[in-house]
Amino acid sequence: MQPFELRGERLLLAVPVAADIDRITELCQDPEIQRWTTLPSPYTHEHAKGFVEDIVPGGWETEKDLVWAIRSPEDRVALGMIGLRARGDGAAEIGYWVGPEARGSRLVSRAVRLVAEYAFADVGPGLTHLLWRAVAGNWASRRVAWACGFRIEGKVRGGIAQRGVRRDTWVATLAAGEPMRPVSPWLDVPTLTGSRVALRRFAESDAAAVVEACNDPVTQHWLGGLPSPYTRDIARAYIRDREEEAAAGRGVHWAAALPEGGPAIGAFSLMGLLTHDGGAEIGYWVHPAARGRGVATEAVGLMARHAFAPVQSGGLGLRRLVIAHVTGNDASRKVMERAGFRPSGVERAGERIRGGIVLDLHWYDLLSDDPLP
Repeated sequence: MQPFELRGERLLLAVPVAADIDRITELCQDPEIQRWTTLPSPYTHEHAKGFVEDIVPGGWETEKDLVWAIRSPEDRVALGMIGLRARGDGAAEIGYWVGPEARGSRLVSRAVRLVAEYAFADVGPGLTHLLWRAVAGNWASRRVAWACGFRIEGKVRGGIAQRGVRRDTWVATLAAGEPMRPVSPWLDVPTLTGSRVALRRFAESDAAAVVEACNDPVTQHWLGGLPSPYTRDIARAYIRDREEEAAAGRGVHWAAALPEGGPAIGAFSLMGLLTHDGGAEIGYWVHPAARGRGVATEAVGLMARHAFAPVQSGGLGLRRLVIAHVTGNDASRKVMERAGFRPSGVERAGERIRGGIVLDLHWYDLLSDDPLP
């Protein structure tokens, strides 16, 4: 097959040529490209030369690996790469990377849609499925796939070999005829600030505080499902999973911190957004060093206001929140009552705490038109 160009809105996809070798070498020094791709590291001029002169022409000749440079149509400068690798029987894998100057411009999303339109067209390969893979944690690549309608199918342990190391891998698919737009919301995690507490997204640096809080005897007693001991690796996985919940549209999870900053002093969540039909469940824990200071009450109030705020104002536009405590957890009960929640029922033998003890679960709710303290 002879290489050909694809053109879209403010976008040109054209095969890499010899004049691009220096530019490709320059782009591939970027730390993010090195971090997330399987390109050689360090990436040299000889690597770029071999890519342009051997790998790219070979892929087009066999029709197994079609590679385009993502270019500005005005000056044809290479901004990144995108390609289709045949998987056989109507499927191909799409891959892409872009340099820092073009990030955040939706350029890659437009390039992915352009290539997908060609891939699914009857006058093209007539594919039925496109596959996408990325090293788990590459949120920028995942957001592009999400924006283009790919459905995240899950994570494959050790799914990509990156310079001799097996890395866990996200996988997603897009089928012919499916709309190239998101199939589920990607929830924002805004910073919510009060007088005693600020709710912000979790950071890797919060791991030590999470370990301390989740090994605390009181936390362990009431949250019977927590691992014991609660290790640093478990805390890191917990923090990573908070981002996953938002990306999948299932929930919003915040780390609580002091308004002036510092490590996490608690975790506060709006959970089950896809299953509560206009509502969500609240869950939380507080670091032992922050108990008795009104942190939980204020944090729950901040979450409620964000949950009920209209979508056009940056909120979630929910109509109902629910929250529960087990029999005997009076500290948690007081938080709910101070935050304006009302008793709504008892789930008998609803929760198992530490030691295998089964207790009733006392449910409270709050509606969007209920007065907030």
